Amino acid sequence: MSSSRKKPARIALALAGGGPLGAIYEIGALCALGESLDGIDLARLDHYVGVSAGGFIAAALANGMTPRELCASFIETGTQASEVFDPSWLMVPAYGEFARRAIMAPGLAASALWRFALGGKSLTGALERLGPGLPTGIFSSDGIDRELARLFTREGRTNDFRQLRTQLTLVATNLDSGEAAPFGRPGWDHVPISRAVQASAALPGLFPPVEIGDNYYVDGALKKTMHASVAMDGGIDLMLCLNPLVPFNATASGSERVMRGGLPPEKRGIPRIVDGGLPAVLSQTFRSMIHSRMELGMKHYERAYPGTDIVLIEPDHRDPELYLANTFSYGQRRSLAEHAYQQTRALLRSRRTSLSAKLARHGISLRADVLDDPRRHLVTPHAAPTRLGRAIASLQEVMDDLGHVVAPVAQQPR
Repeated sequence: MSSSRKKPARIALALAGGGPLGAIYEIGALCALGESLDGIDLARLDHYVGVSAGGFIAAALANGMTPRELCASFIETGTQASEVFDPSWLMVPAYGEFARRAIMAPGLAASALWRFALGGKSLTGALERLGPGLPTGIFSSDGIDRELARLFTREGRTNDFRQLRTQLTLVATNLDSGEAAPFGRPGWDHVPISRAVQASAALPGLFPPVEIGDNYYVDGALKKTMHASVAMDGGIDLMLCLNPLVPFNATASGSERVMRGGLPPEKRGIPRIVDGGLPAVLSQTFRSMIHSRMELGMKHYERAYPGTDIVLIEPDHRDPELYLANTFSYGQRRSLAEHAYQQTRALLRSRRTSLSAKLARHGISLRADVLDDPRRHLVTPHAAPTRLGRAIASLQEVMDDLGHVVAPVAQQPR
């Protein structure tokens, strides 16, 4: 006799990169999701996919660490000193890389001068011969491998893909072929998890490529932003995606900014991007390129995997809080994590109607008591929002919810 019980939904989580700031956002967002979604355990999903900074978060979740435990280790660093993710890991100069390139410098310089003196090369051509002597990265990422190996070899955890209770895929990019390297998949699962995280997060120019076997690997985002298809290829019912990097919409009106969170006066007058100089222009350019590629990928996912419901969580493009933060600043991590936590709760409220219908198909519901509780915080709050600010934000969320319901109907062909 066939059983009428419905099979449990297969749920996966894909985490994009974004540097330390991206990791902080994802921890805050995951804490909000974990508390607001009933019927799901974010530390016990069927598949985790991580890219770059998202790889660290994905590896920790696959090892059974809850979002709140991640917050204690990465944000509230004073509570569990033995498991602190220390930012100094990422700020150690790549002395070994500098030394290897320095050894090459005399020979390269002599060769360049010799070719220029003989007239066989222009000055520019001669200088190009010095290229191999330049370091491939400024900081060493060896601390990532070393410290994560220590973290993942504690009792109840593992640094071996093959010993995990769930599937974990950490994507890097093969530097010589440009192809994605899905560490954790069959044939790629012999590499330690900590080493795979290091390879996936090796942003070119910032960290040297990571040598594994006979190949060198760099940041997995060079190939794709999300790599969620790695999980969906195995058959997933619900795909949760977190993307921390979005371009900032600096054209939003002042009233809209106030409605998106009651910003203090000093942050309401956001200058134009160009006024921030080269760093601001490069940041906006990088974010726009990454996000446009991700948008194309999400549209492809919807076409290629019609049987999978996809939920994307990312910051509000009109919110300057995360955009104005220093990408590698850990001094602001408590306030930024709190902001990501509250912003994600606001997003869930603003999309309550459409999300409830999608999640219900997989036995998951939104907890109204959690979402509507203004007293909930990730970390100890410094100041509570005013009653007027909460009312305005609530009105904006209702309007956004209505917009998400009406938009698909308006887009249908007539």
